[in-house]
Amino acid sequence: MDSPVNFDKSPDGLVPAVVQDAVTGKVLMLGYMNQEAYEKTQAEGIVTFFSRSKQRLWTKGETSSNFLHVHDILVDCDGDTLLIKAAPAGPTCHTGADTCFQEINQGKGQFLNYLQGVIRDRKQNPSDASYTTKLFARGVNKIAQKVGEEAVELVIEAKDDNDDLFKGEAADLLFHFLVLLEQKNLDLDDIIAVLQKRHAKQ
Repeated sequence: MDSPVNFDKSPDGLVPAVVQDAVTGKVLMLGYMNQEAYEKTQAEGIVTFFSRSKQRLWTKGETSSNFLHVHDILVDCDGDTLLIKAAPAGPTCHTGADTCFQEINQGKGQFLNYLQGVIRDRKQNPSDASYTTKLFARGVNKIAQKVGEEAVELVIEAKDDNDDLFKGEAADLLFHFLVLLEQKNLDLDDIIAVLQKRHAKQ
């Protein structure tokens, strides 16, 4: 199938790729892609550019682990510019700033978005020292069982008067729920979409 992107418009075969936070809408950075970088980004779900300075493919986060996890890729009407909606797993700019335009990138659920990116990276790049990696190794049944155990512990704490313990159990439940979503190849946005659909019917 032919690519919807016309890489032949540019003499060097590169097209600009604007990266936007899928949740907050903030523009994170601008990079360039050739056809190989575009196809790699599509296949792996992590933004890869063609670095004009290094003259090679460059995956954003390959040294910092601040990957950009793809939610959607849009092509403009002329087929020569990309808009990539992504979840940043940490600061995007090499300076440590949230964006390459020195803007603060904060919004509702922003940390959950970041946490999803970390969890996804632990699945795609296993580490023996990672608790999350060990969860994935145990499979979906054990992960689901863990979610159930954390839900029971939250219910128990809800009956008492210790808010700190209740918040701790709530955080444990939410974390393991995100791991289960990743194991099922689902995104938190998929669940939010269901809630939004239900809300619209009310």
